[in-house]
Amino acid sequence: MPGSMMAGESSSWSGALLQISPYTFSALGIAIAIGVSVLGAAWGIYITGSSLIGAAIKAPRITSKNLISVIFCEAVAIYGVIVAIILQTKLESVPTSQIYAPESLRAGYAIFASGIIVGFANLVCGLCVGIIGSSCALSDAQNSSLFVKILVIEIFGSALGLFGVIVGIIMSAQATWPLKTM
Repeated sequence: MPGSMMAGESSSWSGALLQISPYTFSALGIAIAIGVSVLGAAWGIYITGSSLIGAAIKAPRITSKNLISVIFCEAVAIYGVIVAIILQTKLESVPTSQIYAPESLRAGYAIFASGIIVGFANLVCGLCVGIIGSSCALSDAQNSSLFVKILVIEIFGSALGLFGVIVGIIMSAQATWPLKTM
């Protein structure tokens, strides 16, 4: 099928996308899930860490208890690693004649969509947790009674990443490859 034009097919983007192997889409989805999740975690740690270091100059007591915000940001990267492992287990080999079968295309697109959903949900989650963690460190330096109140908000922000993981797992359930014929 690749390299030959079928009747009714045009030389457009959709035609070009149909010529890309479903395994390529799957690999891209897995890479996006882990790569963008780690980017979100790093960005959140950067935001939280810089505020934490700055606020610790005024109130050194906040350093150890505000490290929980950094741990919440790191959890975002772990979500991406877990989903990448789950998506990797969804890959199965199929005969060359069935690579472009509708079932193979659906499986490849499902893994790709799952990776995009998880990656970008975790990117936003890392930013959310980082900004709230920054606010938590600065507020705690001024008034220590605010720490627990802001930490609860940070926990709710961290749940955004879990929602992305759940949706990604549901999406990847659609990834079923064609059965091998003997």
